[in-house]
Amino acid sequence: MELESLDIPAINQFASKYMKQEEPVTSFFHYNINEQDVFSRRLEDLGEREFPREGLVTCIASYMESLPSSDAVETSLEKLKNDAVAVVAGQQAGLLTGPLYTIHKIVSVIRLAREQEQKLNHPVVPVFWIAGEDHDYQEVNHIFLEQDGKIKKNGYPEQVVDKRMTSDVEYDPAVMKNWISSILKVLGETEFTAGLADEMDGLIREGEDIVTFFARFIMTLFKDYGLLVIDSSYGALRKLEAPYFRHLIENSREITDQVLMQQKTIQAEGFNTQLEISSDAANIFLNLQNERALLERDGSGFKDKNNDFFFTKEELLGILDDQPGRLSNNVVTRPLMQEWLFPTLSFIGGPGEIAYWGELKKAFEFMGMNMPPVMPRLNITILERTVAKRIEDLSLSLQEVVRSGVSHVRDEFLDSLKPNELEGELHEIETYLMAKYEGIKKEASAVDSNLEPIVDKNLEIHRKQFEFLRKRTEKSIRDKNERQLSRFDLIENSIRPNGGPQERTLNILYYMNRFGPDFVNRLTNLPFTFDGTHKVVHL
Repeated sequence: MELESLDIPAINQFASKYMKQEEPVTSFFHYNINEQDVFSRRLEDLGEREFPREGLVTCIASYMESLPSSDAVETSLEKLKNDAVAVVAGQQAGLLTGPLYTIHKIVSVIRLAREQEQKLNHPVVPVFWIAGEDHDYQEVNHIFLEQDGKIKKNGYPEQVVDKRMTSDVEYDPAVMKNWISSILKVLGETEFTAGLADEMDGLIREGEDIVTFFARFIMTLFKDYGLLVIDSSYGALRKLEAPYFRHLIENSREITDQVLMQQKTIQAEGFNTQLEISSDAANIFLNLQNERALLERDGSGFKDKNNDFFFTKEELLGILDDQPGRLSNNVVTRPLMQEWLFPTLSFIGGPGEIAYWGELKKAFEFMGMNMPPVMPRLNITILERTVAKRIEDLSLSLQEVVRSGVSHVRDEFLDSLKPNELEGELHEIETYLMAKYEGIKKEASAVDSNLEPIVDKNLEIHRKQFEFLRKRTEKSIRDKNERQLSRFDLIENSIRPNGGPQERTLNILYYMNRFGPDFVNRLTNLPFTFDGTHKVVHL
C-alpha cells in the first residue's frame, strides 16, 4: 500500500471552509484545529473538569466483556480510569460495518490518539461510540455490491416496521448466515473467502442483535489497537447518564433557544443549517410502547409529537429515576452527553457532522463547557491496481476522477461516436414531418374536429419510430465499443459508485475478500496525516 494526497474539497461549503479554518466558520467553534498548541490547550482545559472515570470504565468494561479483546484494550481501560483523555467518533451500527467511512472514522480515531499521545506525552485512548439508540433501520440494513456491471443495494431480508432502537433489533442466525453467504458469492471466490466465511459464522453465532454483531466485527478488526467501544443504548451507561439527563430535561427550553440562536448566526453568514429543530423541541426521545418517540415541550410538561402522551416534568423525572433506559438522546443532546462522560481531547466527524456541531456552540456554552476540537475524519479512496491502470490507459486525471467520476467523460466519448450525418437526416425529416402535420391537422379538423387527436396520435407514432431508431443506433455503438466503455464502468463503480464518493457506498468486506484478512491492519498502519487532504491508498 502507498499513500497519495489530493486536494479535494469537502462535499459541502461549510465543511470545506472549516477544513481550511476560514472565517466565519472558525468562529462557530471553540478551538482552531490549525493552531499548533490546540491539543495542549485542550488538555489543560480538561484538567480543570471532573469526569465519572471509574463508573465510565466499569460500564465500558462490562459492555466489552463479551467482545473480542486484547492486552491493548485492557491497557486503554486502565489508562482511561486514571488520567487518559480520549479521541472519540461515533456512527450507527451498519450491517457488516456499513459504508467504508465507518472504517475510516475508526482508523482516524486510532491514528489521532496515537499521534497525540506521543506529542503530548500524555495517555490518549481511542473510543468509538456506537449509536445503538438510533431507530432508522432502513439506513443500516443493507450494503451495496457490484452486480452485472451495476452497483446495487443488497438488503438484509428480515424486516423491521416499527421505530425500535437498532440495539433491540434481533436477527435470525440462519437468515444472517444465508445473507452473508449470498454476498460472498457475489464478491467471488478467492483464497480468502473460506476463512472470511468462517469468521462471519463465528460472529453470527456469538451475537443476537445487529448492534452486538457490529461491535464484534469492529473489535475483531481493531482490538489490537486498544479501541474502546460503547453502545449508547447500553443499560449501565444510561444509569450513568441519569444525572445528566436531569440537566437536559430541566434545561430543555434553554438548550433549544441556544441552538436556534446559533443557527441564526450561521444563517446570517449565508450558510444553510443542518438541524431541523422547532422552538418547542425537548431534544430527548422516550421509549413509548417499544418505539422511540421524540418529545416536545407542551406548557410546563412534555408530549410526544403525535400528541398521544403527555408527561409533567415531575413525571418525566420520575421515569428517569425508575427507568433511565427509556430515555435517549437526539442529535442535539448526544454531543453534550458525550462531553459530560468522556474527557474528550478531540471529536472526529465527517462533513455533515462538522456542519451540525457548529450549530451547538451556544448550547455547549450554556452547559458550561467548550465543545472539543472537531477534527475532520480522514477522507480515503482505495485505488486498486487494475483501476489505476484503466485511468492511465484513458489518460484521465486521478484527481478529477476522485472528485467527479468519469460519467461525463464517458458521455463525451459516446457523443464522439454518434453518426452526425444520420442524426442530421433524422432531425431534418422529423422537422419536415412536424411542419407537414400541422397542415394535415388543420385540413382534417376542417372536415371533422374529432380527427384532430387522431392526427396527433399518428404523428406521435412517427416520432416514436425516430426515437426507436436513435436508441437502436446508440445500442449498436455501445455494443461495438463495449470493451472501451467497460473501462469507464470499472473506474466509476470503484471510485465514484452511483455518482458519489467511494467511502459512502462500498463495504470493507469486498476488500477483505479480495486482499486478505489483514487488509484493515495494513490500512490502519499507513502514515496518515491530518492535513485536510484527500488520501488515495494505492494497492
